[in-house]
Amino acid sequence: MLEGKVAVVTGASRGIGRAIALELGKQGAKVVVNYAGSEAKALEVVDEIKGYGTDAIAVQANVADADSVQSMIKEAISTFGSLDILVNNAGVTRDNLLMRMKEDEWDDVLSTNLKGVFLCTKAATRQMMKQRHGRIINISSIVGVSGNAGQANYVAAKAGVIGLTKTSAKELASRNITVNAVAPGFIATDMTDELPEEVKSEMLKQIPLASFGDPQDVANVVSFLATDASRYITGQTIHVDGGMVM
Repeated sequence: MLEGKVAVVTGASRGIGRAIALELGKQGAKVVVNYAGSEAKALEVVDEIKGYGTDAIAVQANVADADSVQSMIKEAISTFGSLDILVNNAGVTRDNLLMRMKEDEWDDVLSTNLKGVFLCTKAATRQMMKQRHGRIINISSIVGVSGNAGQANYVAAKAGVIGLTKTSAKELASRNITVNAVAPGFIATDMTDELPEEVKSEMLKQIPLASFGDPQDVANVVSFLATDASRYITGQTIHVDGGMVM
């Protein structure tokens, strides 16, 4: 479905980003596996993608740094010749109650989770506009819609991603570039595995489908949005949350 396409996936060395990069590779895309610090894990993803018969490279870049982002996008284009798909997945958490939250906790999360989306989108769209085609998929979160105590910084960033998605979609539609967001709910990752059982039990009570999602559930939606089958969908936020936020 994505043969001949080139994708950049930020924060792709583990978790949801890894699942997305692998799924795009399975569909035939050439993938730039971005990572911040986990080079060994990123290279593992690259090797898996190459095992599907397509190509991939690992590129270290801090998405909150404009020069680093520009360098990553240039490397993607110089290596593979084009840029068709951008998945803005990279993110961090610095949870704390609002009254206790330090400025650096706020700044770190907003810089990576929101500014990073802005910088990557801005850098990628120049090439996409030349091609008059592109797919941008931003990973938000259901807490960007519902709010969540102890995560003022993360919630503000993810809500901002949804707003940025809508504005980008309107600005880029005339160039045949679609921009959509995916808002995962509770997804089973290394982080959720470490939660106490009583906490998991309380979380499950909030989910109508009564189970945590899998990173592959998110990857499947992202893969669809990256294809031409989604050509008439833009500016939307799709929840992947088992019905938690309706």
